[in-house]
Amino acid sequence: MCLAVPGRVTSIESGIAKVDFGGISQEANLTLVPEAKVGDYVLVHAGFAIQRLDEAEAEETLRLFQELAEAADREERERRRR
Repeated sequence: MCLAVPGRVTSIESGIAKVDFGGISQEANLTLVPEAKVGDYVLVHAGFAIQRLDEAEAEETLRLFQELAEAADREERERRRR
């Protein structure tokens, strides 16, 4: 299973972006998305930005990831109580 995660580009130097994923910053190679600029949202997989996203789409995806994380936490707490 592959997972690509949206994040916001905070800086770019020599084709490498610093991307913020909700407070966690990682580097992403921009070779596949050379038009990305600071402030853009990009979809990152295996260290490569693979697509630019509009802000609304990125925020919706991040909201869904948050909901999944919260549901998993609730399920784990319930499992431990049994």
